[in-house]
Amino acid sequence: MALTPLTCVLLLLSMQCYISTLAVILKTTNAKPWVNEFESIELSCMIESISTTNPRIEWKKIKKGEPSYVYFEKEIAGDLEKRAKIREPATLVILNATRADTADYRCEVTAPNDQKSFDEVLISLTVRVKPVMPRCSVPKSVPVGKPAELHCLEDEGYPKSQYQWFRNKEEIPEDPKSSPKFFNSTYTLSGETGTVKFSAVRKEDAGEYYCRARNEAGFSECGPQMMEVYDINIAGIILGVVVVVTVLLCITVGIFCAYKRGYFTSQKQTGNNYKAPAKGDGVDYVRTEDEGDFRHKSSFVI
Repeated sequence: MALTPLTCVLLLLSMQCYISTLAVILKTTNAKPWVNEFESIELSCMIESISTTNPRIEWKKIKKGEPSYVYFEKEIAGDLEKRAKIREPATLVILNATRADTADYRCEVTAPNDQKSFDEVLISLTVRVKPVMPRCSVPKSVPVGKPAELHCLEDEGYPKSQYQWFRNKEEIPEDPKSSPKFFNSTYTLSGETGTVKFSAVRKEDAGEYYCRARNEAGFSECGPQMMEVYDINIAGIILGVVVVVTVLLCITVGIFCAYKRGYFTSQKQTGNNYKAPAKGDGVDYVRTEDEGDFRHKSSFVI
C-alpha cells in the first residue's frame, strides 16, 4: 500500500521525536559573553533534551589551545576554585571575573542511557579591563615652525585602549580640517598609538594638553601639561655669535702680542756660580776652604 504525503510527514515527525527523546542536546543563550573585571557572569549551558537521569557534566577552560578542568566530578577546580559555582543543571557562574578568565569554555554532558550520549557547547568569554592612567609626554616649549611630538601610552586595559587628545579641555580631532579651530594646524593624530605629530608648530598650538585612554570598560586620563610655543630671536642669536667671535679674536691677538714681546720666555736665574780658572803651564790652582783664597803648587815637567 502506497504511503500518502501526509503519512510520510507524520512518520518523519514521529521518528524525529523518538530520536530526540533518546539524545542529549545542549544549547546556550550567549556564545560570546563579556563582563567587566571583578563583576559576575553566567556561562549558560542548557540541556534541551536528555533521558538519562544522572548525566555527567564537565566544564573545561581552553586557553592558548590548552584545556584544563573547571568543573569535574561535581567540584569546581583550577583557578576558578572558590570563585565559581554551578547553577542547575549545567550553567557555570563566575562570581569575580579577572582578566585571566578571558578564554574559551566548553560545557560537556555525557548521558549513557541516551542513543546520542554526548553533546557540548563552546562559549568564548571576554573579560574587559578598564584602562589605568596613561603615561603622557608633552614638550614644555617648542620654537615656532619646528616639529613636535606628543605621546600617550596605556597597556593594562583590555581590549586595547584607543586614545583621545585634548587641548585646553577641547578634543583634538583626528583630521584638523574637520574643525575651524584646528583647520590651519599641521599635525597628524593616531587614535591607535596615541601619538600627535606636529610638522611645524604655530603660536596657536600652545596650551594645556592631556590624553584619555578608553575602551568598552571605561576610560582614564593623565594630568594636563603645558606646551609653550615661542618665537626664535634671530637678531639676538646673531648678536651673541658676533660677541663671542669678537671676544675670542681679542684673546687670540693678546696672546700673540704677549708671545712676541717675550712674556712667555722662560728665564732661569743661576746666581754666582764658581768657574774654575784655566790651568797655566806647570801650575795647578787649588781652592782652599776659604772662598777666594787660592794657592799654587809646583808641577814638574819632564
